[in-house]
Amino acid sequence: MEIAKKIGYNIKQARKEMKMTQREVAERLMMTQQQYSRFENGVFELNYEQILQLCALYEITPNEIFDMN
Repeated sequence: MEIAKKIGYNIKQARKEMKMTQREVAERLMMTQQQYSRFENGVFELNYEQILQLCALYEITPNEIFDMN
C-alpha cells in the first residue's frame, strides 16, 4: 500500500475512534469536507501543520499517523 493511502487509512481510523465526521474535522482544519476526504483517500498529502493539528485533535502521536504495520 502506498504511503499516502496508509496514512489516510490511519487518520480515518483515528477519526472514527473519536466519533467525528469528516465535516467536523474539516471545519476545525478550516477546509471543506471534500478537501479533507482527499487526505483520507491518499489523494493529497498532509503538511507538517496539518499533521500536528490532527494529532492534537485525535489525541495521537505522529508515530501513530505514520504507523506502517
